[in-house]
Amino acid sequence: MQTVEALSGQRPAPMSRKRPRTVSRVAVSPIKRVFDIAVAGFAILFLLPALILIAIAVKLDSKGPVIFKQRRSGLNGRHFHIYKFRSMTVMEDGDVVSQAKATDRRVTRIGSILRRTSLDELPQFFNILKGDMSFVGPRPHALSHDKIFSEQVDNYDLRFLAKPGLTGLAQVRGFRGEIRDASDIENRVESDIEYIETWSFAQDVKIMLGTVRVVLGDENAY
Repeated sequence: MQTVEALSGQRPAPMSRKRPRTVSRVAVSPIKRVFDIAVAGFAILFLLPALILIAIAVKLDSKGPVIFKQRRSGLNGRHFHIYKFRSMTVMEDGDVVSQAKATDRRVTRIGSILRRTSLDELPQFFNILKGDMSFVGPRPHALSHDKIFSEQVDNYDLRFLAKPGLTGLAQVRGFRGEIRDASDIENRVESDIEYIETWSFAQDVKIMLGTVRVVLGDENAY
């Protein structure tokens, strides 16, 4: 099986990649933006006690900051810092970023729980309020992974026609977690592009509801 590290050593096959457009319906929808602001704002207020308790648990469990920040590519490839509760002993954000794997020794005790339940993703509500992200869209990858995948997958850059999401069509279809071989990222990108091309607000609602099922029973979360 080929990991991101293995894929990075391959010579990309020749391809005729399309350059991304600069506008898509999903990127400029006022309904989507209003929904994101309203729900993210309410969620932060409603979950504030839980956010504080998680922050305390992270701080007491291991040395390091409570919030993990890493550069990701957003709409039209613009870089931003994604926020997560720190779940590892490392803070990688360079030319090489190793994916989390099953039984990964870098994951802390509290981090293991947070990752399995996706609670480590909750600080991304602030990314949504800022406008860097949306509730639904292509999941953003580390910049070093973007570079590798863009050389391996045709039309990879079309993912940047939408804001990255807290969840997405690829995730509810099961294309989540560690990239073990080329088909994993190809399936993810294919779903992301399909989402952008067929977007509707009703589809966003359906994906969000489907995410609940995925989070409760996803074996790829570690």
